Amino acid sequence: MAKSSWETEELTALREMARAFLAKEVVPNVERYREQHHVDRDLWTKAGEVGLLCMSIPQEYGGGGGTFAHEAVLIEEQTRTADSSWGVSLHNGIIAHYILGYGTEDQKKAWLPKLASGEWVGAIAMTEPGTGSDLQSITTKAVKDGDDYVIDGNKTFITNGGQADVVITVVKTDAGAGAKGISLVVVETDREGFSRGRILDKVGMKGQDTAELNYTGVRVPQSNLLGDAEGLGFVQLMQQLPQERLIIAVGAVAGMETALEQTVAYTKDRTAFGRPIFGFQNTKFKLAEVATEAHIARVFLDDCLAKHLRGELDIPTVAMAKWWTTEKAMEIADTCLQLFGGYGYMNEYPIARMWADARVQMIYGGTNEIMKEVISRSL
Repeated sequence: MAKSSWETEELTALREMARAFLAKEVVPNVERYREQHHVDRDLWTKAGEVGLLCMSIPQEYGGGGGTFAHEAVLIEEQTRTADSSWGVSLHNGIIAHYILGYGTEDQKKAWLPKLASGEWVGAIAMTEPGTGSDLQSITTKAVKDGDDYVIDGNKTFITNGGQADVVITVVKTDAGAGAKGISLVVVETDREGFSRGRILDKVGMKGQDTAELNYTGVRVPQSNLLGDAEGLGFVQLMQQLPQERLIIAVGAVAGMETALEQTVAYTKDRTAFGRPIFGFQNTKFKLAEVATEAHIARVFLDDCLAKHLRGELDIPTVAMAKWWTTEKAMEIADTCLQLFGGYGYMNEYPIARMWADARVQMIYGGTNEIMKEVISRSL
């Protein structure tokens, strides 16, 4: 694939380092991660040691001092290994940035170095059993008691939930104020009353420790509130969701390119009726379509990335990128799986895992239906 316009020599060197790290630490363990439904805990500290955690966080807080482009490189390289177990894009590109964006100086100095070293794994708890994209309807509450908040509620579909040491928790601090009653409170998972439910059995992303979380009278100091005051949580979520959606688009486009590369190689090697599968017109035409759509997606993504690096990426445009790239990624994974024939349905082939993993991209980070609603408001 051609080098993107935003990729510098430094980022190319990072890509090579990330590729080597993943080849050594992740690829040999992918099947085991899927069987145990989580990565090994020391993967996080190993990544911290080589500087792959919190690369876009300033060095004064233990990070790499880079930009979102550094995170995009790691997301792309992880996607190209067909691994979906390691929730590093959430840890790096979302959790750390909530703390960087809204934390006090004391909070940033206390929490970000632990995320950067891998001592802590981060998660964010938005979704509840009775709510999906409708965050205003959450019922988890944080009630003041002395100098503390007492938190009660339940969360589900929480990425990194099984291993998380710290969870940014979306709560209601004023149950009668709608969106203005939502706040973000940081909860360390060793606090009394916090517990984990099931590691959820998913169609894809089998190695990701997506979990249920339970809060029963969990006490945290009021100083764990993110932001200058209560009631800012909904605005904070809306401000950070564009980067989350761009992260999803990065993975989707890298997935398209990887599926294409693997399918071209397979169809040129595999024979049927005395000639390579690639020699059949249907195969060549299907792959020509895939190559075209993957190229269009890359051009669109690169434009979004360049805008984001300049601070110019608007909410409707990233919503377009999120829904369109994820739907195309699913279509392309399905087309490529078909060209593998029966082997495409076997989990030993990465295309099968990529096909199953791709489906959720149209759901998380805001469903694609919500993305279209967001876009329509700008028309």
